Amino acid sequence: MVTTSTPHINPKGVDIAETILLPGDPLRAKFIAETYLDDIRCFNEVRNILGFTGTYRGRPVSVMGTGMGIPSISLYSYELIHFFGVKNLIRVGTCGAMQANMNLYDVVIAQGASTNSNYLHQFNLPGFWAPLSSYRLLEQAKRIADNRSQRTHVGNVLSSDLFYGADPDAMTKWMKMGILAVEMESAGLFANAAAAGVDALGIFTVSDHLITNAETTAAERQTAFTAMIEIALELV
Repeated sequence: MVTTSTPHINPKGVDIAETILLPGDPLRAKFIAETYLDDIRCFNEVRNILGFTGTYRGRPVSVMGTGMGIPSISLYSYELIHFFGVKNLIRVGTCGAMQANMNLYDVVIAQGASTNSNYLHQFNLPGFWAPLSSYRLLEQAKRIADNRSQRTHVGNVLSSDLFYGADPDAMTKWMKMGILAVEMESAGLFANAAAAGVDALGIFTVSDHLITNAETTAAERQTAFTAMIEIALELV
């Protein structure tokens, strides 16, 4: 039984499972819990970052919002790992496609995460490091996606600190290096997991396209990305 709390997570005696799904939007966490999990209990409401624990096909799993960006997910993932014993952290969210062969609603599984953030500098490494996801989780997720005939891309993503950037050519430069998609969290999550020796993965749905300018609606971003969620839950 979890008895501890942190300034940002107060489970009030509710267990947090060793496997957790981490959408950015707390309302998406609520949607996942209410749609897919049985016996759900709320373990966090601090700052309206909602967290729930339940079961999926009889196996315990938690889901919690993280907010947007590397600083936010890094804070929550650090506490989940070091104070609550979480071992498998699966980021689920949206991304912007950066390659021409990608379509809206395609699923991206992040093998690694490049970044323009300085978050990784704290590790004082003698060079540049692009943190990787867990190969165990990645291989399982790809197999699950293939069995569902889900159109999927596996590779490097960009975890950007910028949603509105000043350099109009910045994304083009990343595209030329084969970056599949841009999001805002994976590098921080993968780095925290690597430093602690636990497993992390990022699974994303393409919500907009940086080349074609195609995009989904806000309502679709809230509830329509079921394939990504179901793949993540099958990893439990």
